Amino acid sequence: MKQNLTCRQALASAFQALSDEAVKAGWPEGEVALALAELAEERVVEITAKVIMEGSIHPQFAASGRSS
Repeated sequence: MKQNLTCRQALASAFQALSDEAVKAGWPEGEVALALAELAEERVVEITAKVIMEGSIHPQFAASGRSS
């Protein structure tokens, strides 16, 4: 939990700056927030899929760089 909080604190200012820049560029604040949330969700899905795929690769193939 503490590690997550530290990571979150480290990213907070950059995240806010990204949001602020999008609003300054003319995007509505609500649309920016929704887009950022959707991008974050997509990233979580990508990482989860990667973990699942890497976990399903047989160790001997993973070491050689081949998946089948």
